[in-house]
Amino acid sequence: MSGLINETAVQYLLAAVVVLPLIGAAAALLPAPPGLRGRNPQQAVLRHGVTVTGVVLALSIALAIGFDHDHPSKIQATTDISWIPALDVRIHLGIDGISLPLLVLTALLTFLCALYSYFRPPFARTASDDGAPRAGGGSAKAFVALLLLLEAGTLATFAVLDLLLFFLAFEMVLIPMYFLIARWGGERREASAWKFILFTLLGSVVMLLGLLLVGLQGGTFDMVALATDNGSSLSHTTQLLAVLAIGIGLAVKTPMWPLHSWLPDAHTAAPTVGSVLLAGVLLKMGTYGFVRIVLPVAPDGMRTFAPYLAAFAAVGIVYGSLACLALARSGAKGDLKRLIAYSSVGHMGFVLLGIATLTPTGLNGALFANIAHGLITGLLFFLVGAVKERYGSTDLDRLAGATGAALYGKAPRLGALLAFAAVASLGLPGLAGFWGEMLAMFAAFSPAEGLSRPAFLTFMVMAGLGTLLTAAYLLVVVRRVCMGERLEPEPHPAVEGEPQPQAADEGHQPSTDPRARPGSAPGLADVRGHEFAAWTPLVALTVLAGLWPAALIGLTAPAVQQLLAGGK
Repeated sequence: MSGLINETAVQYLLAAVVVLPLIGAAAALLPAPPGLRGRNPQQAVLRHGVTVTGVVLALSIALAIGFDHDHPSKIQATTDISWIPALDVRIHLGIDGISLPLLVLTALLTFLCALYSYFRPPFARTASDDGAPRAGGGSAKAFVALLLLLEAGTLATFAVLDLLLFFLAFEMVLIPMYFLIARWGGERREASAWKFILFTLLGSVVMLLGLLLVGLQGGTFDMVALATDNGSSLSHTTQLLAVLAIGIGLAVKTPMWPLHSWLPDAHTAAPTVGSVLLAGVLLKMGTYGFVRIVLPVAPDGMRTFAPYLAAFAAVGIVYGSLACLALARSGAKGDLKRLIAYSSVGHMGFVLLGIATLTPTGLNGALFANIAHGLITGLLFFLVGAVKERYGSTDLDRLAGATGAALYGKAPRLGALLAFAAVASLGLPGLAGFWGEMLAMFAAFSPAEGLSRPAFLTFMVMAGLGTLLTAAYLLVVVRRVCMGERLEPEPHPAVEGEPQPQAADEGHQPSTDPRARPGSAPGLADVRGHEFAAWTPLVALTVLAGLWPAALIGLTAPAVQQLLAGGK
């Protein structure tokens, strides 16, 4: 199907998708016009966030409609403007079948986070206050501006085609995420934010050296030209150094075991929307870099390091699953957010394993698993945020008690959604989580020529063990949180671990919502309207991707084939 929108319009659409969040972030810091302030200045700026992210989502959908689906391997919607002539650095934008799904996923998740925050705004604290929320309009302005800046950096990462611009966009997301954790997070938020920023910055410094090495040795920073060159202008030693340096920076962001230790702390401390965006889109920047830059630019170096990447990925799959199983057992004082964070180490291990096979099957599986993880884990963090809001804690022992939290009886819809997300995450056939992991293991059974098949068979067995352990810990979580005796709950109203805002805030209902579903236990609200609106698209897309995987693989497969062929 050819694009339904002409090429020039598609070009402007992509530019608008990247630039509009930046303009929206700047506008969020300005005073609201008198006619748009409404009764509550804080709600006005949150409404601004919903509007801007909604427009960006609409533009990204229009971009997907205008994309030429008959030629998904072709770089489309290109903008190529000289920026720093002395270094041949250009403002080069473009998308293909690899980057388009990630672009739309980013726009969708950011919009859902903005919508969720409009009704459940997190309130900032400082280290010096007594725990009371700082509910001034400035906090809301800063929150929305940071959210839009984060969206702009992530969208730019998936759209730019220049190495230095990629690095700038890659780094652009760090500062907003740091402040989202440090200012709006829960316990140990400042320490977790510092750990996040230090790990990722150190990795980025090493990555920058690798990008400069490739650009200077290759004679250009243009990613399309370097991919077409396919490493022919880079010596084998240069390729090895480039893959090592760039790969370390990308592995930290992914994150790959053993460079993952910042992730559980960051997720545990982050507000709900911070966790959703961190897991849903920021982790994908690392794996996207492997596919977009490392693989086509330094193929010989990548082939040398592929078995090591696969080994780290396989260990990460088993390690993440075992860590989750330890957190899920009774008496372990396991935190539900921390458990899902460790699960991401395992799930992203499947993505890295697929990439390391250097086969079309493996790469398509990795790209599919990227999207599936963003949908499912984003939904899981939304649901865990709702559980924390109702109970005031994500400690599994506190939630489950001696008999289980019994969400099925107290909040049936919430319990059903949590169980759905859990079985989707464990890779149930027919849902999105199945296809990517299955293709990654299938590719490990028959890796690219020149790679050790016995080694990759070992990695495949380890990945298979990881899937069994994943099913085990997720079923334990469902049993402990969703099942049990239906005792009277003890709700602890909270928003992101903070006291509830005043009832005057628009759209805000306490967790003792009298509109809880009839038949549920008194005092515990079931799924509310704004939660239903924020979660339904993720549920629908998880089912759709599971039942119709060809819609996504049809986009990525031709682009992957061209990438492996050196852009030709």
